[in-house]
Amino acid sequence: MNKSWISAARPRTLPASASPVIAASAYAFYTGAFRWVPALLCLLFALLAQIASNMANDYFDYVKGSDKADRVGPRRAVASGDITPRAMLIGTFVVLGLACAVGLGLVFFAGWGLIPVGVVIALFALAYTAGPYPLAYHGLGDATVFLFFGLVAVNLTYYVQALHFDMLVFLLSIAMGLLSINILLVNNYRDMEEDAAAGKRTTVVLFGRPFARWWYLVNGVVAVGLVLPLLLPSGPYYDGLVPVVLYLCLHVKTWVEIGRRSGTELNPLLGGTARNLLVFTLLISAVWICKGFGL
Repeated sequence: MNKSWISAARPRTLPASASPVIAASAYAFYTGAFRWVPALLCLLFALLAQIASNMANDYFDYVKGSDKADRVGPRRAVASGDITPRAMLIGTFVVLGLACAVGLGLVFFAGWGLIPVGVVIALFALAYTAGPYPLAYHGLGDATVFLFFGLVAVNLTYYVQALHFDMLVFLLSIAMGLLSINILLVNNYRDMEEDAAAGKRTTVVLFGRPFARWWYLVNGVVAVGLVLPLLLPSGPYYDGLVPVVLYLCLHVKTWVEIGRRSGTELNPLLGGTARNLLVFTLLISAVWICKGFGL
């Protein structure tokens, strides 16, 4: 595959879609509800839907003028001329179609009621930057990320395996949504001036960088607090504290660096925030898997 298409998929941000599915599936394993086929389908659907959304963002941000060739953030395929606008638009719908095809497979495990949910997810993947009221341009990007990378992804992944909802899983979904917001916050923190000039009213544009930076810190702390009831006590030595402590160390370190950097220096922290989310997910998942095996 052409490197430009790989870049357009924005692989550094994909932990935002993979992490909620992994965490929910690990908790399903702990509760005895895990089923690997629907779990795998959820993971593929989530990744493809996010890639389609990222590609749509590449196209529509270029059309709306918020992405230019000299942007501060990582290179964008359409704005830089690496991929034509028409090719990017076609690619967006091809990937979104693949996501829908994968999603249809979940109907065999959890019923036809999933189809309206899948349609809504597909529409919002485009509506983030497209349509008459693009959500990211009206201060709703964070709410959208929280909803679809947190509440929807976690609860539905658990539901298609267990066939019921769980209040503790709902707490997990809130935590994953907050941590996913942080990836967007770093992106918008970096691009504040460019977004403001293009009329893209992100929460960072609306409330400023100091607010965004403190929100980033609070999101991580609150997320940890929400997940603690699912981790403790997990054994005589409270091994559930290990992922919490390790994550908080990474989270605070990244938060401090955000305050020290600007412009292109913030680009590595976007991937770093996604890495923190994935590390946290793998650590808490390891606790649940070990408990599921009786360890």
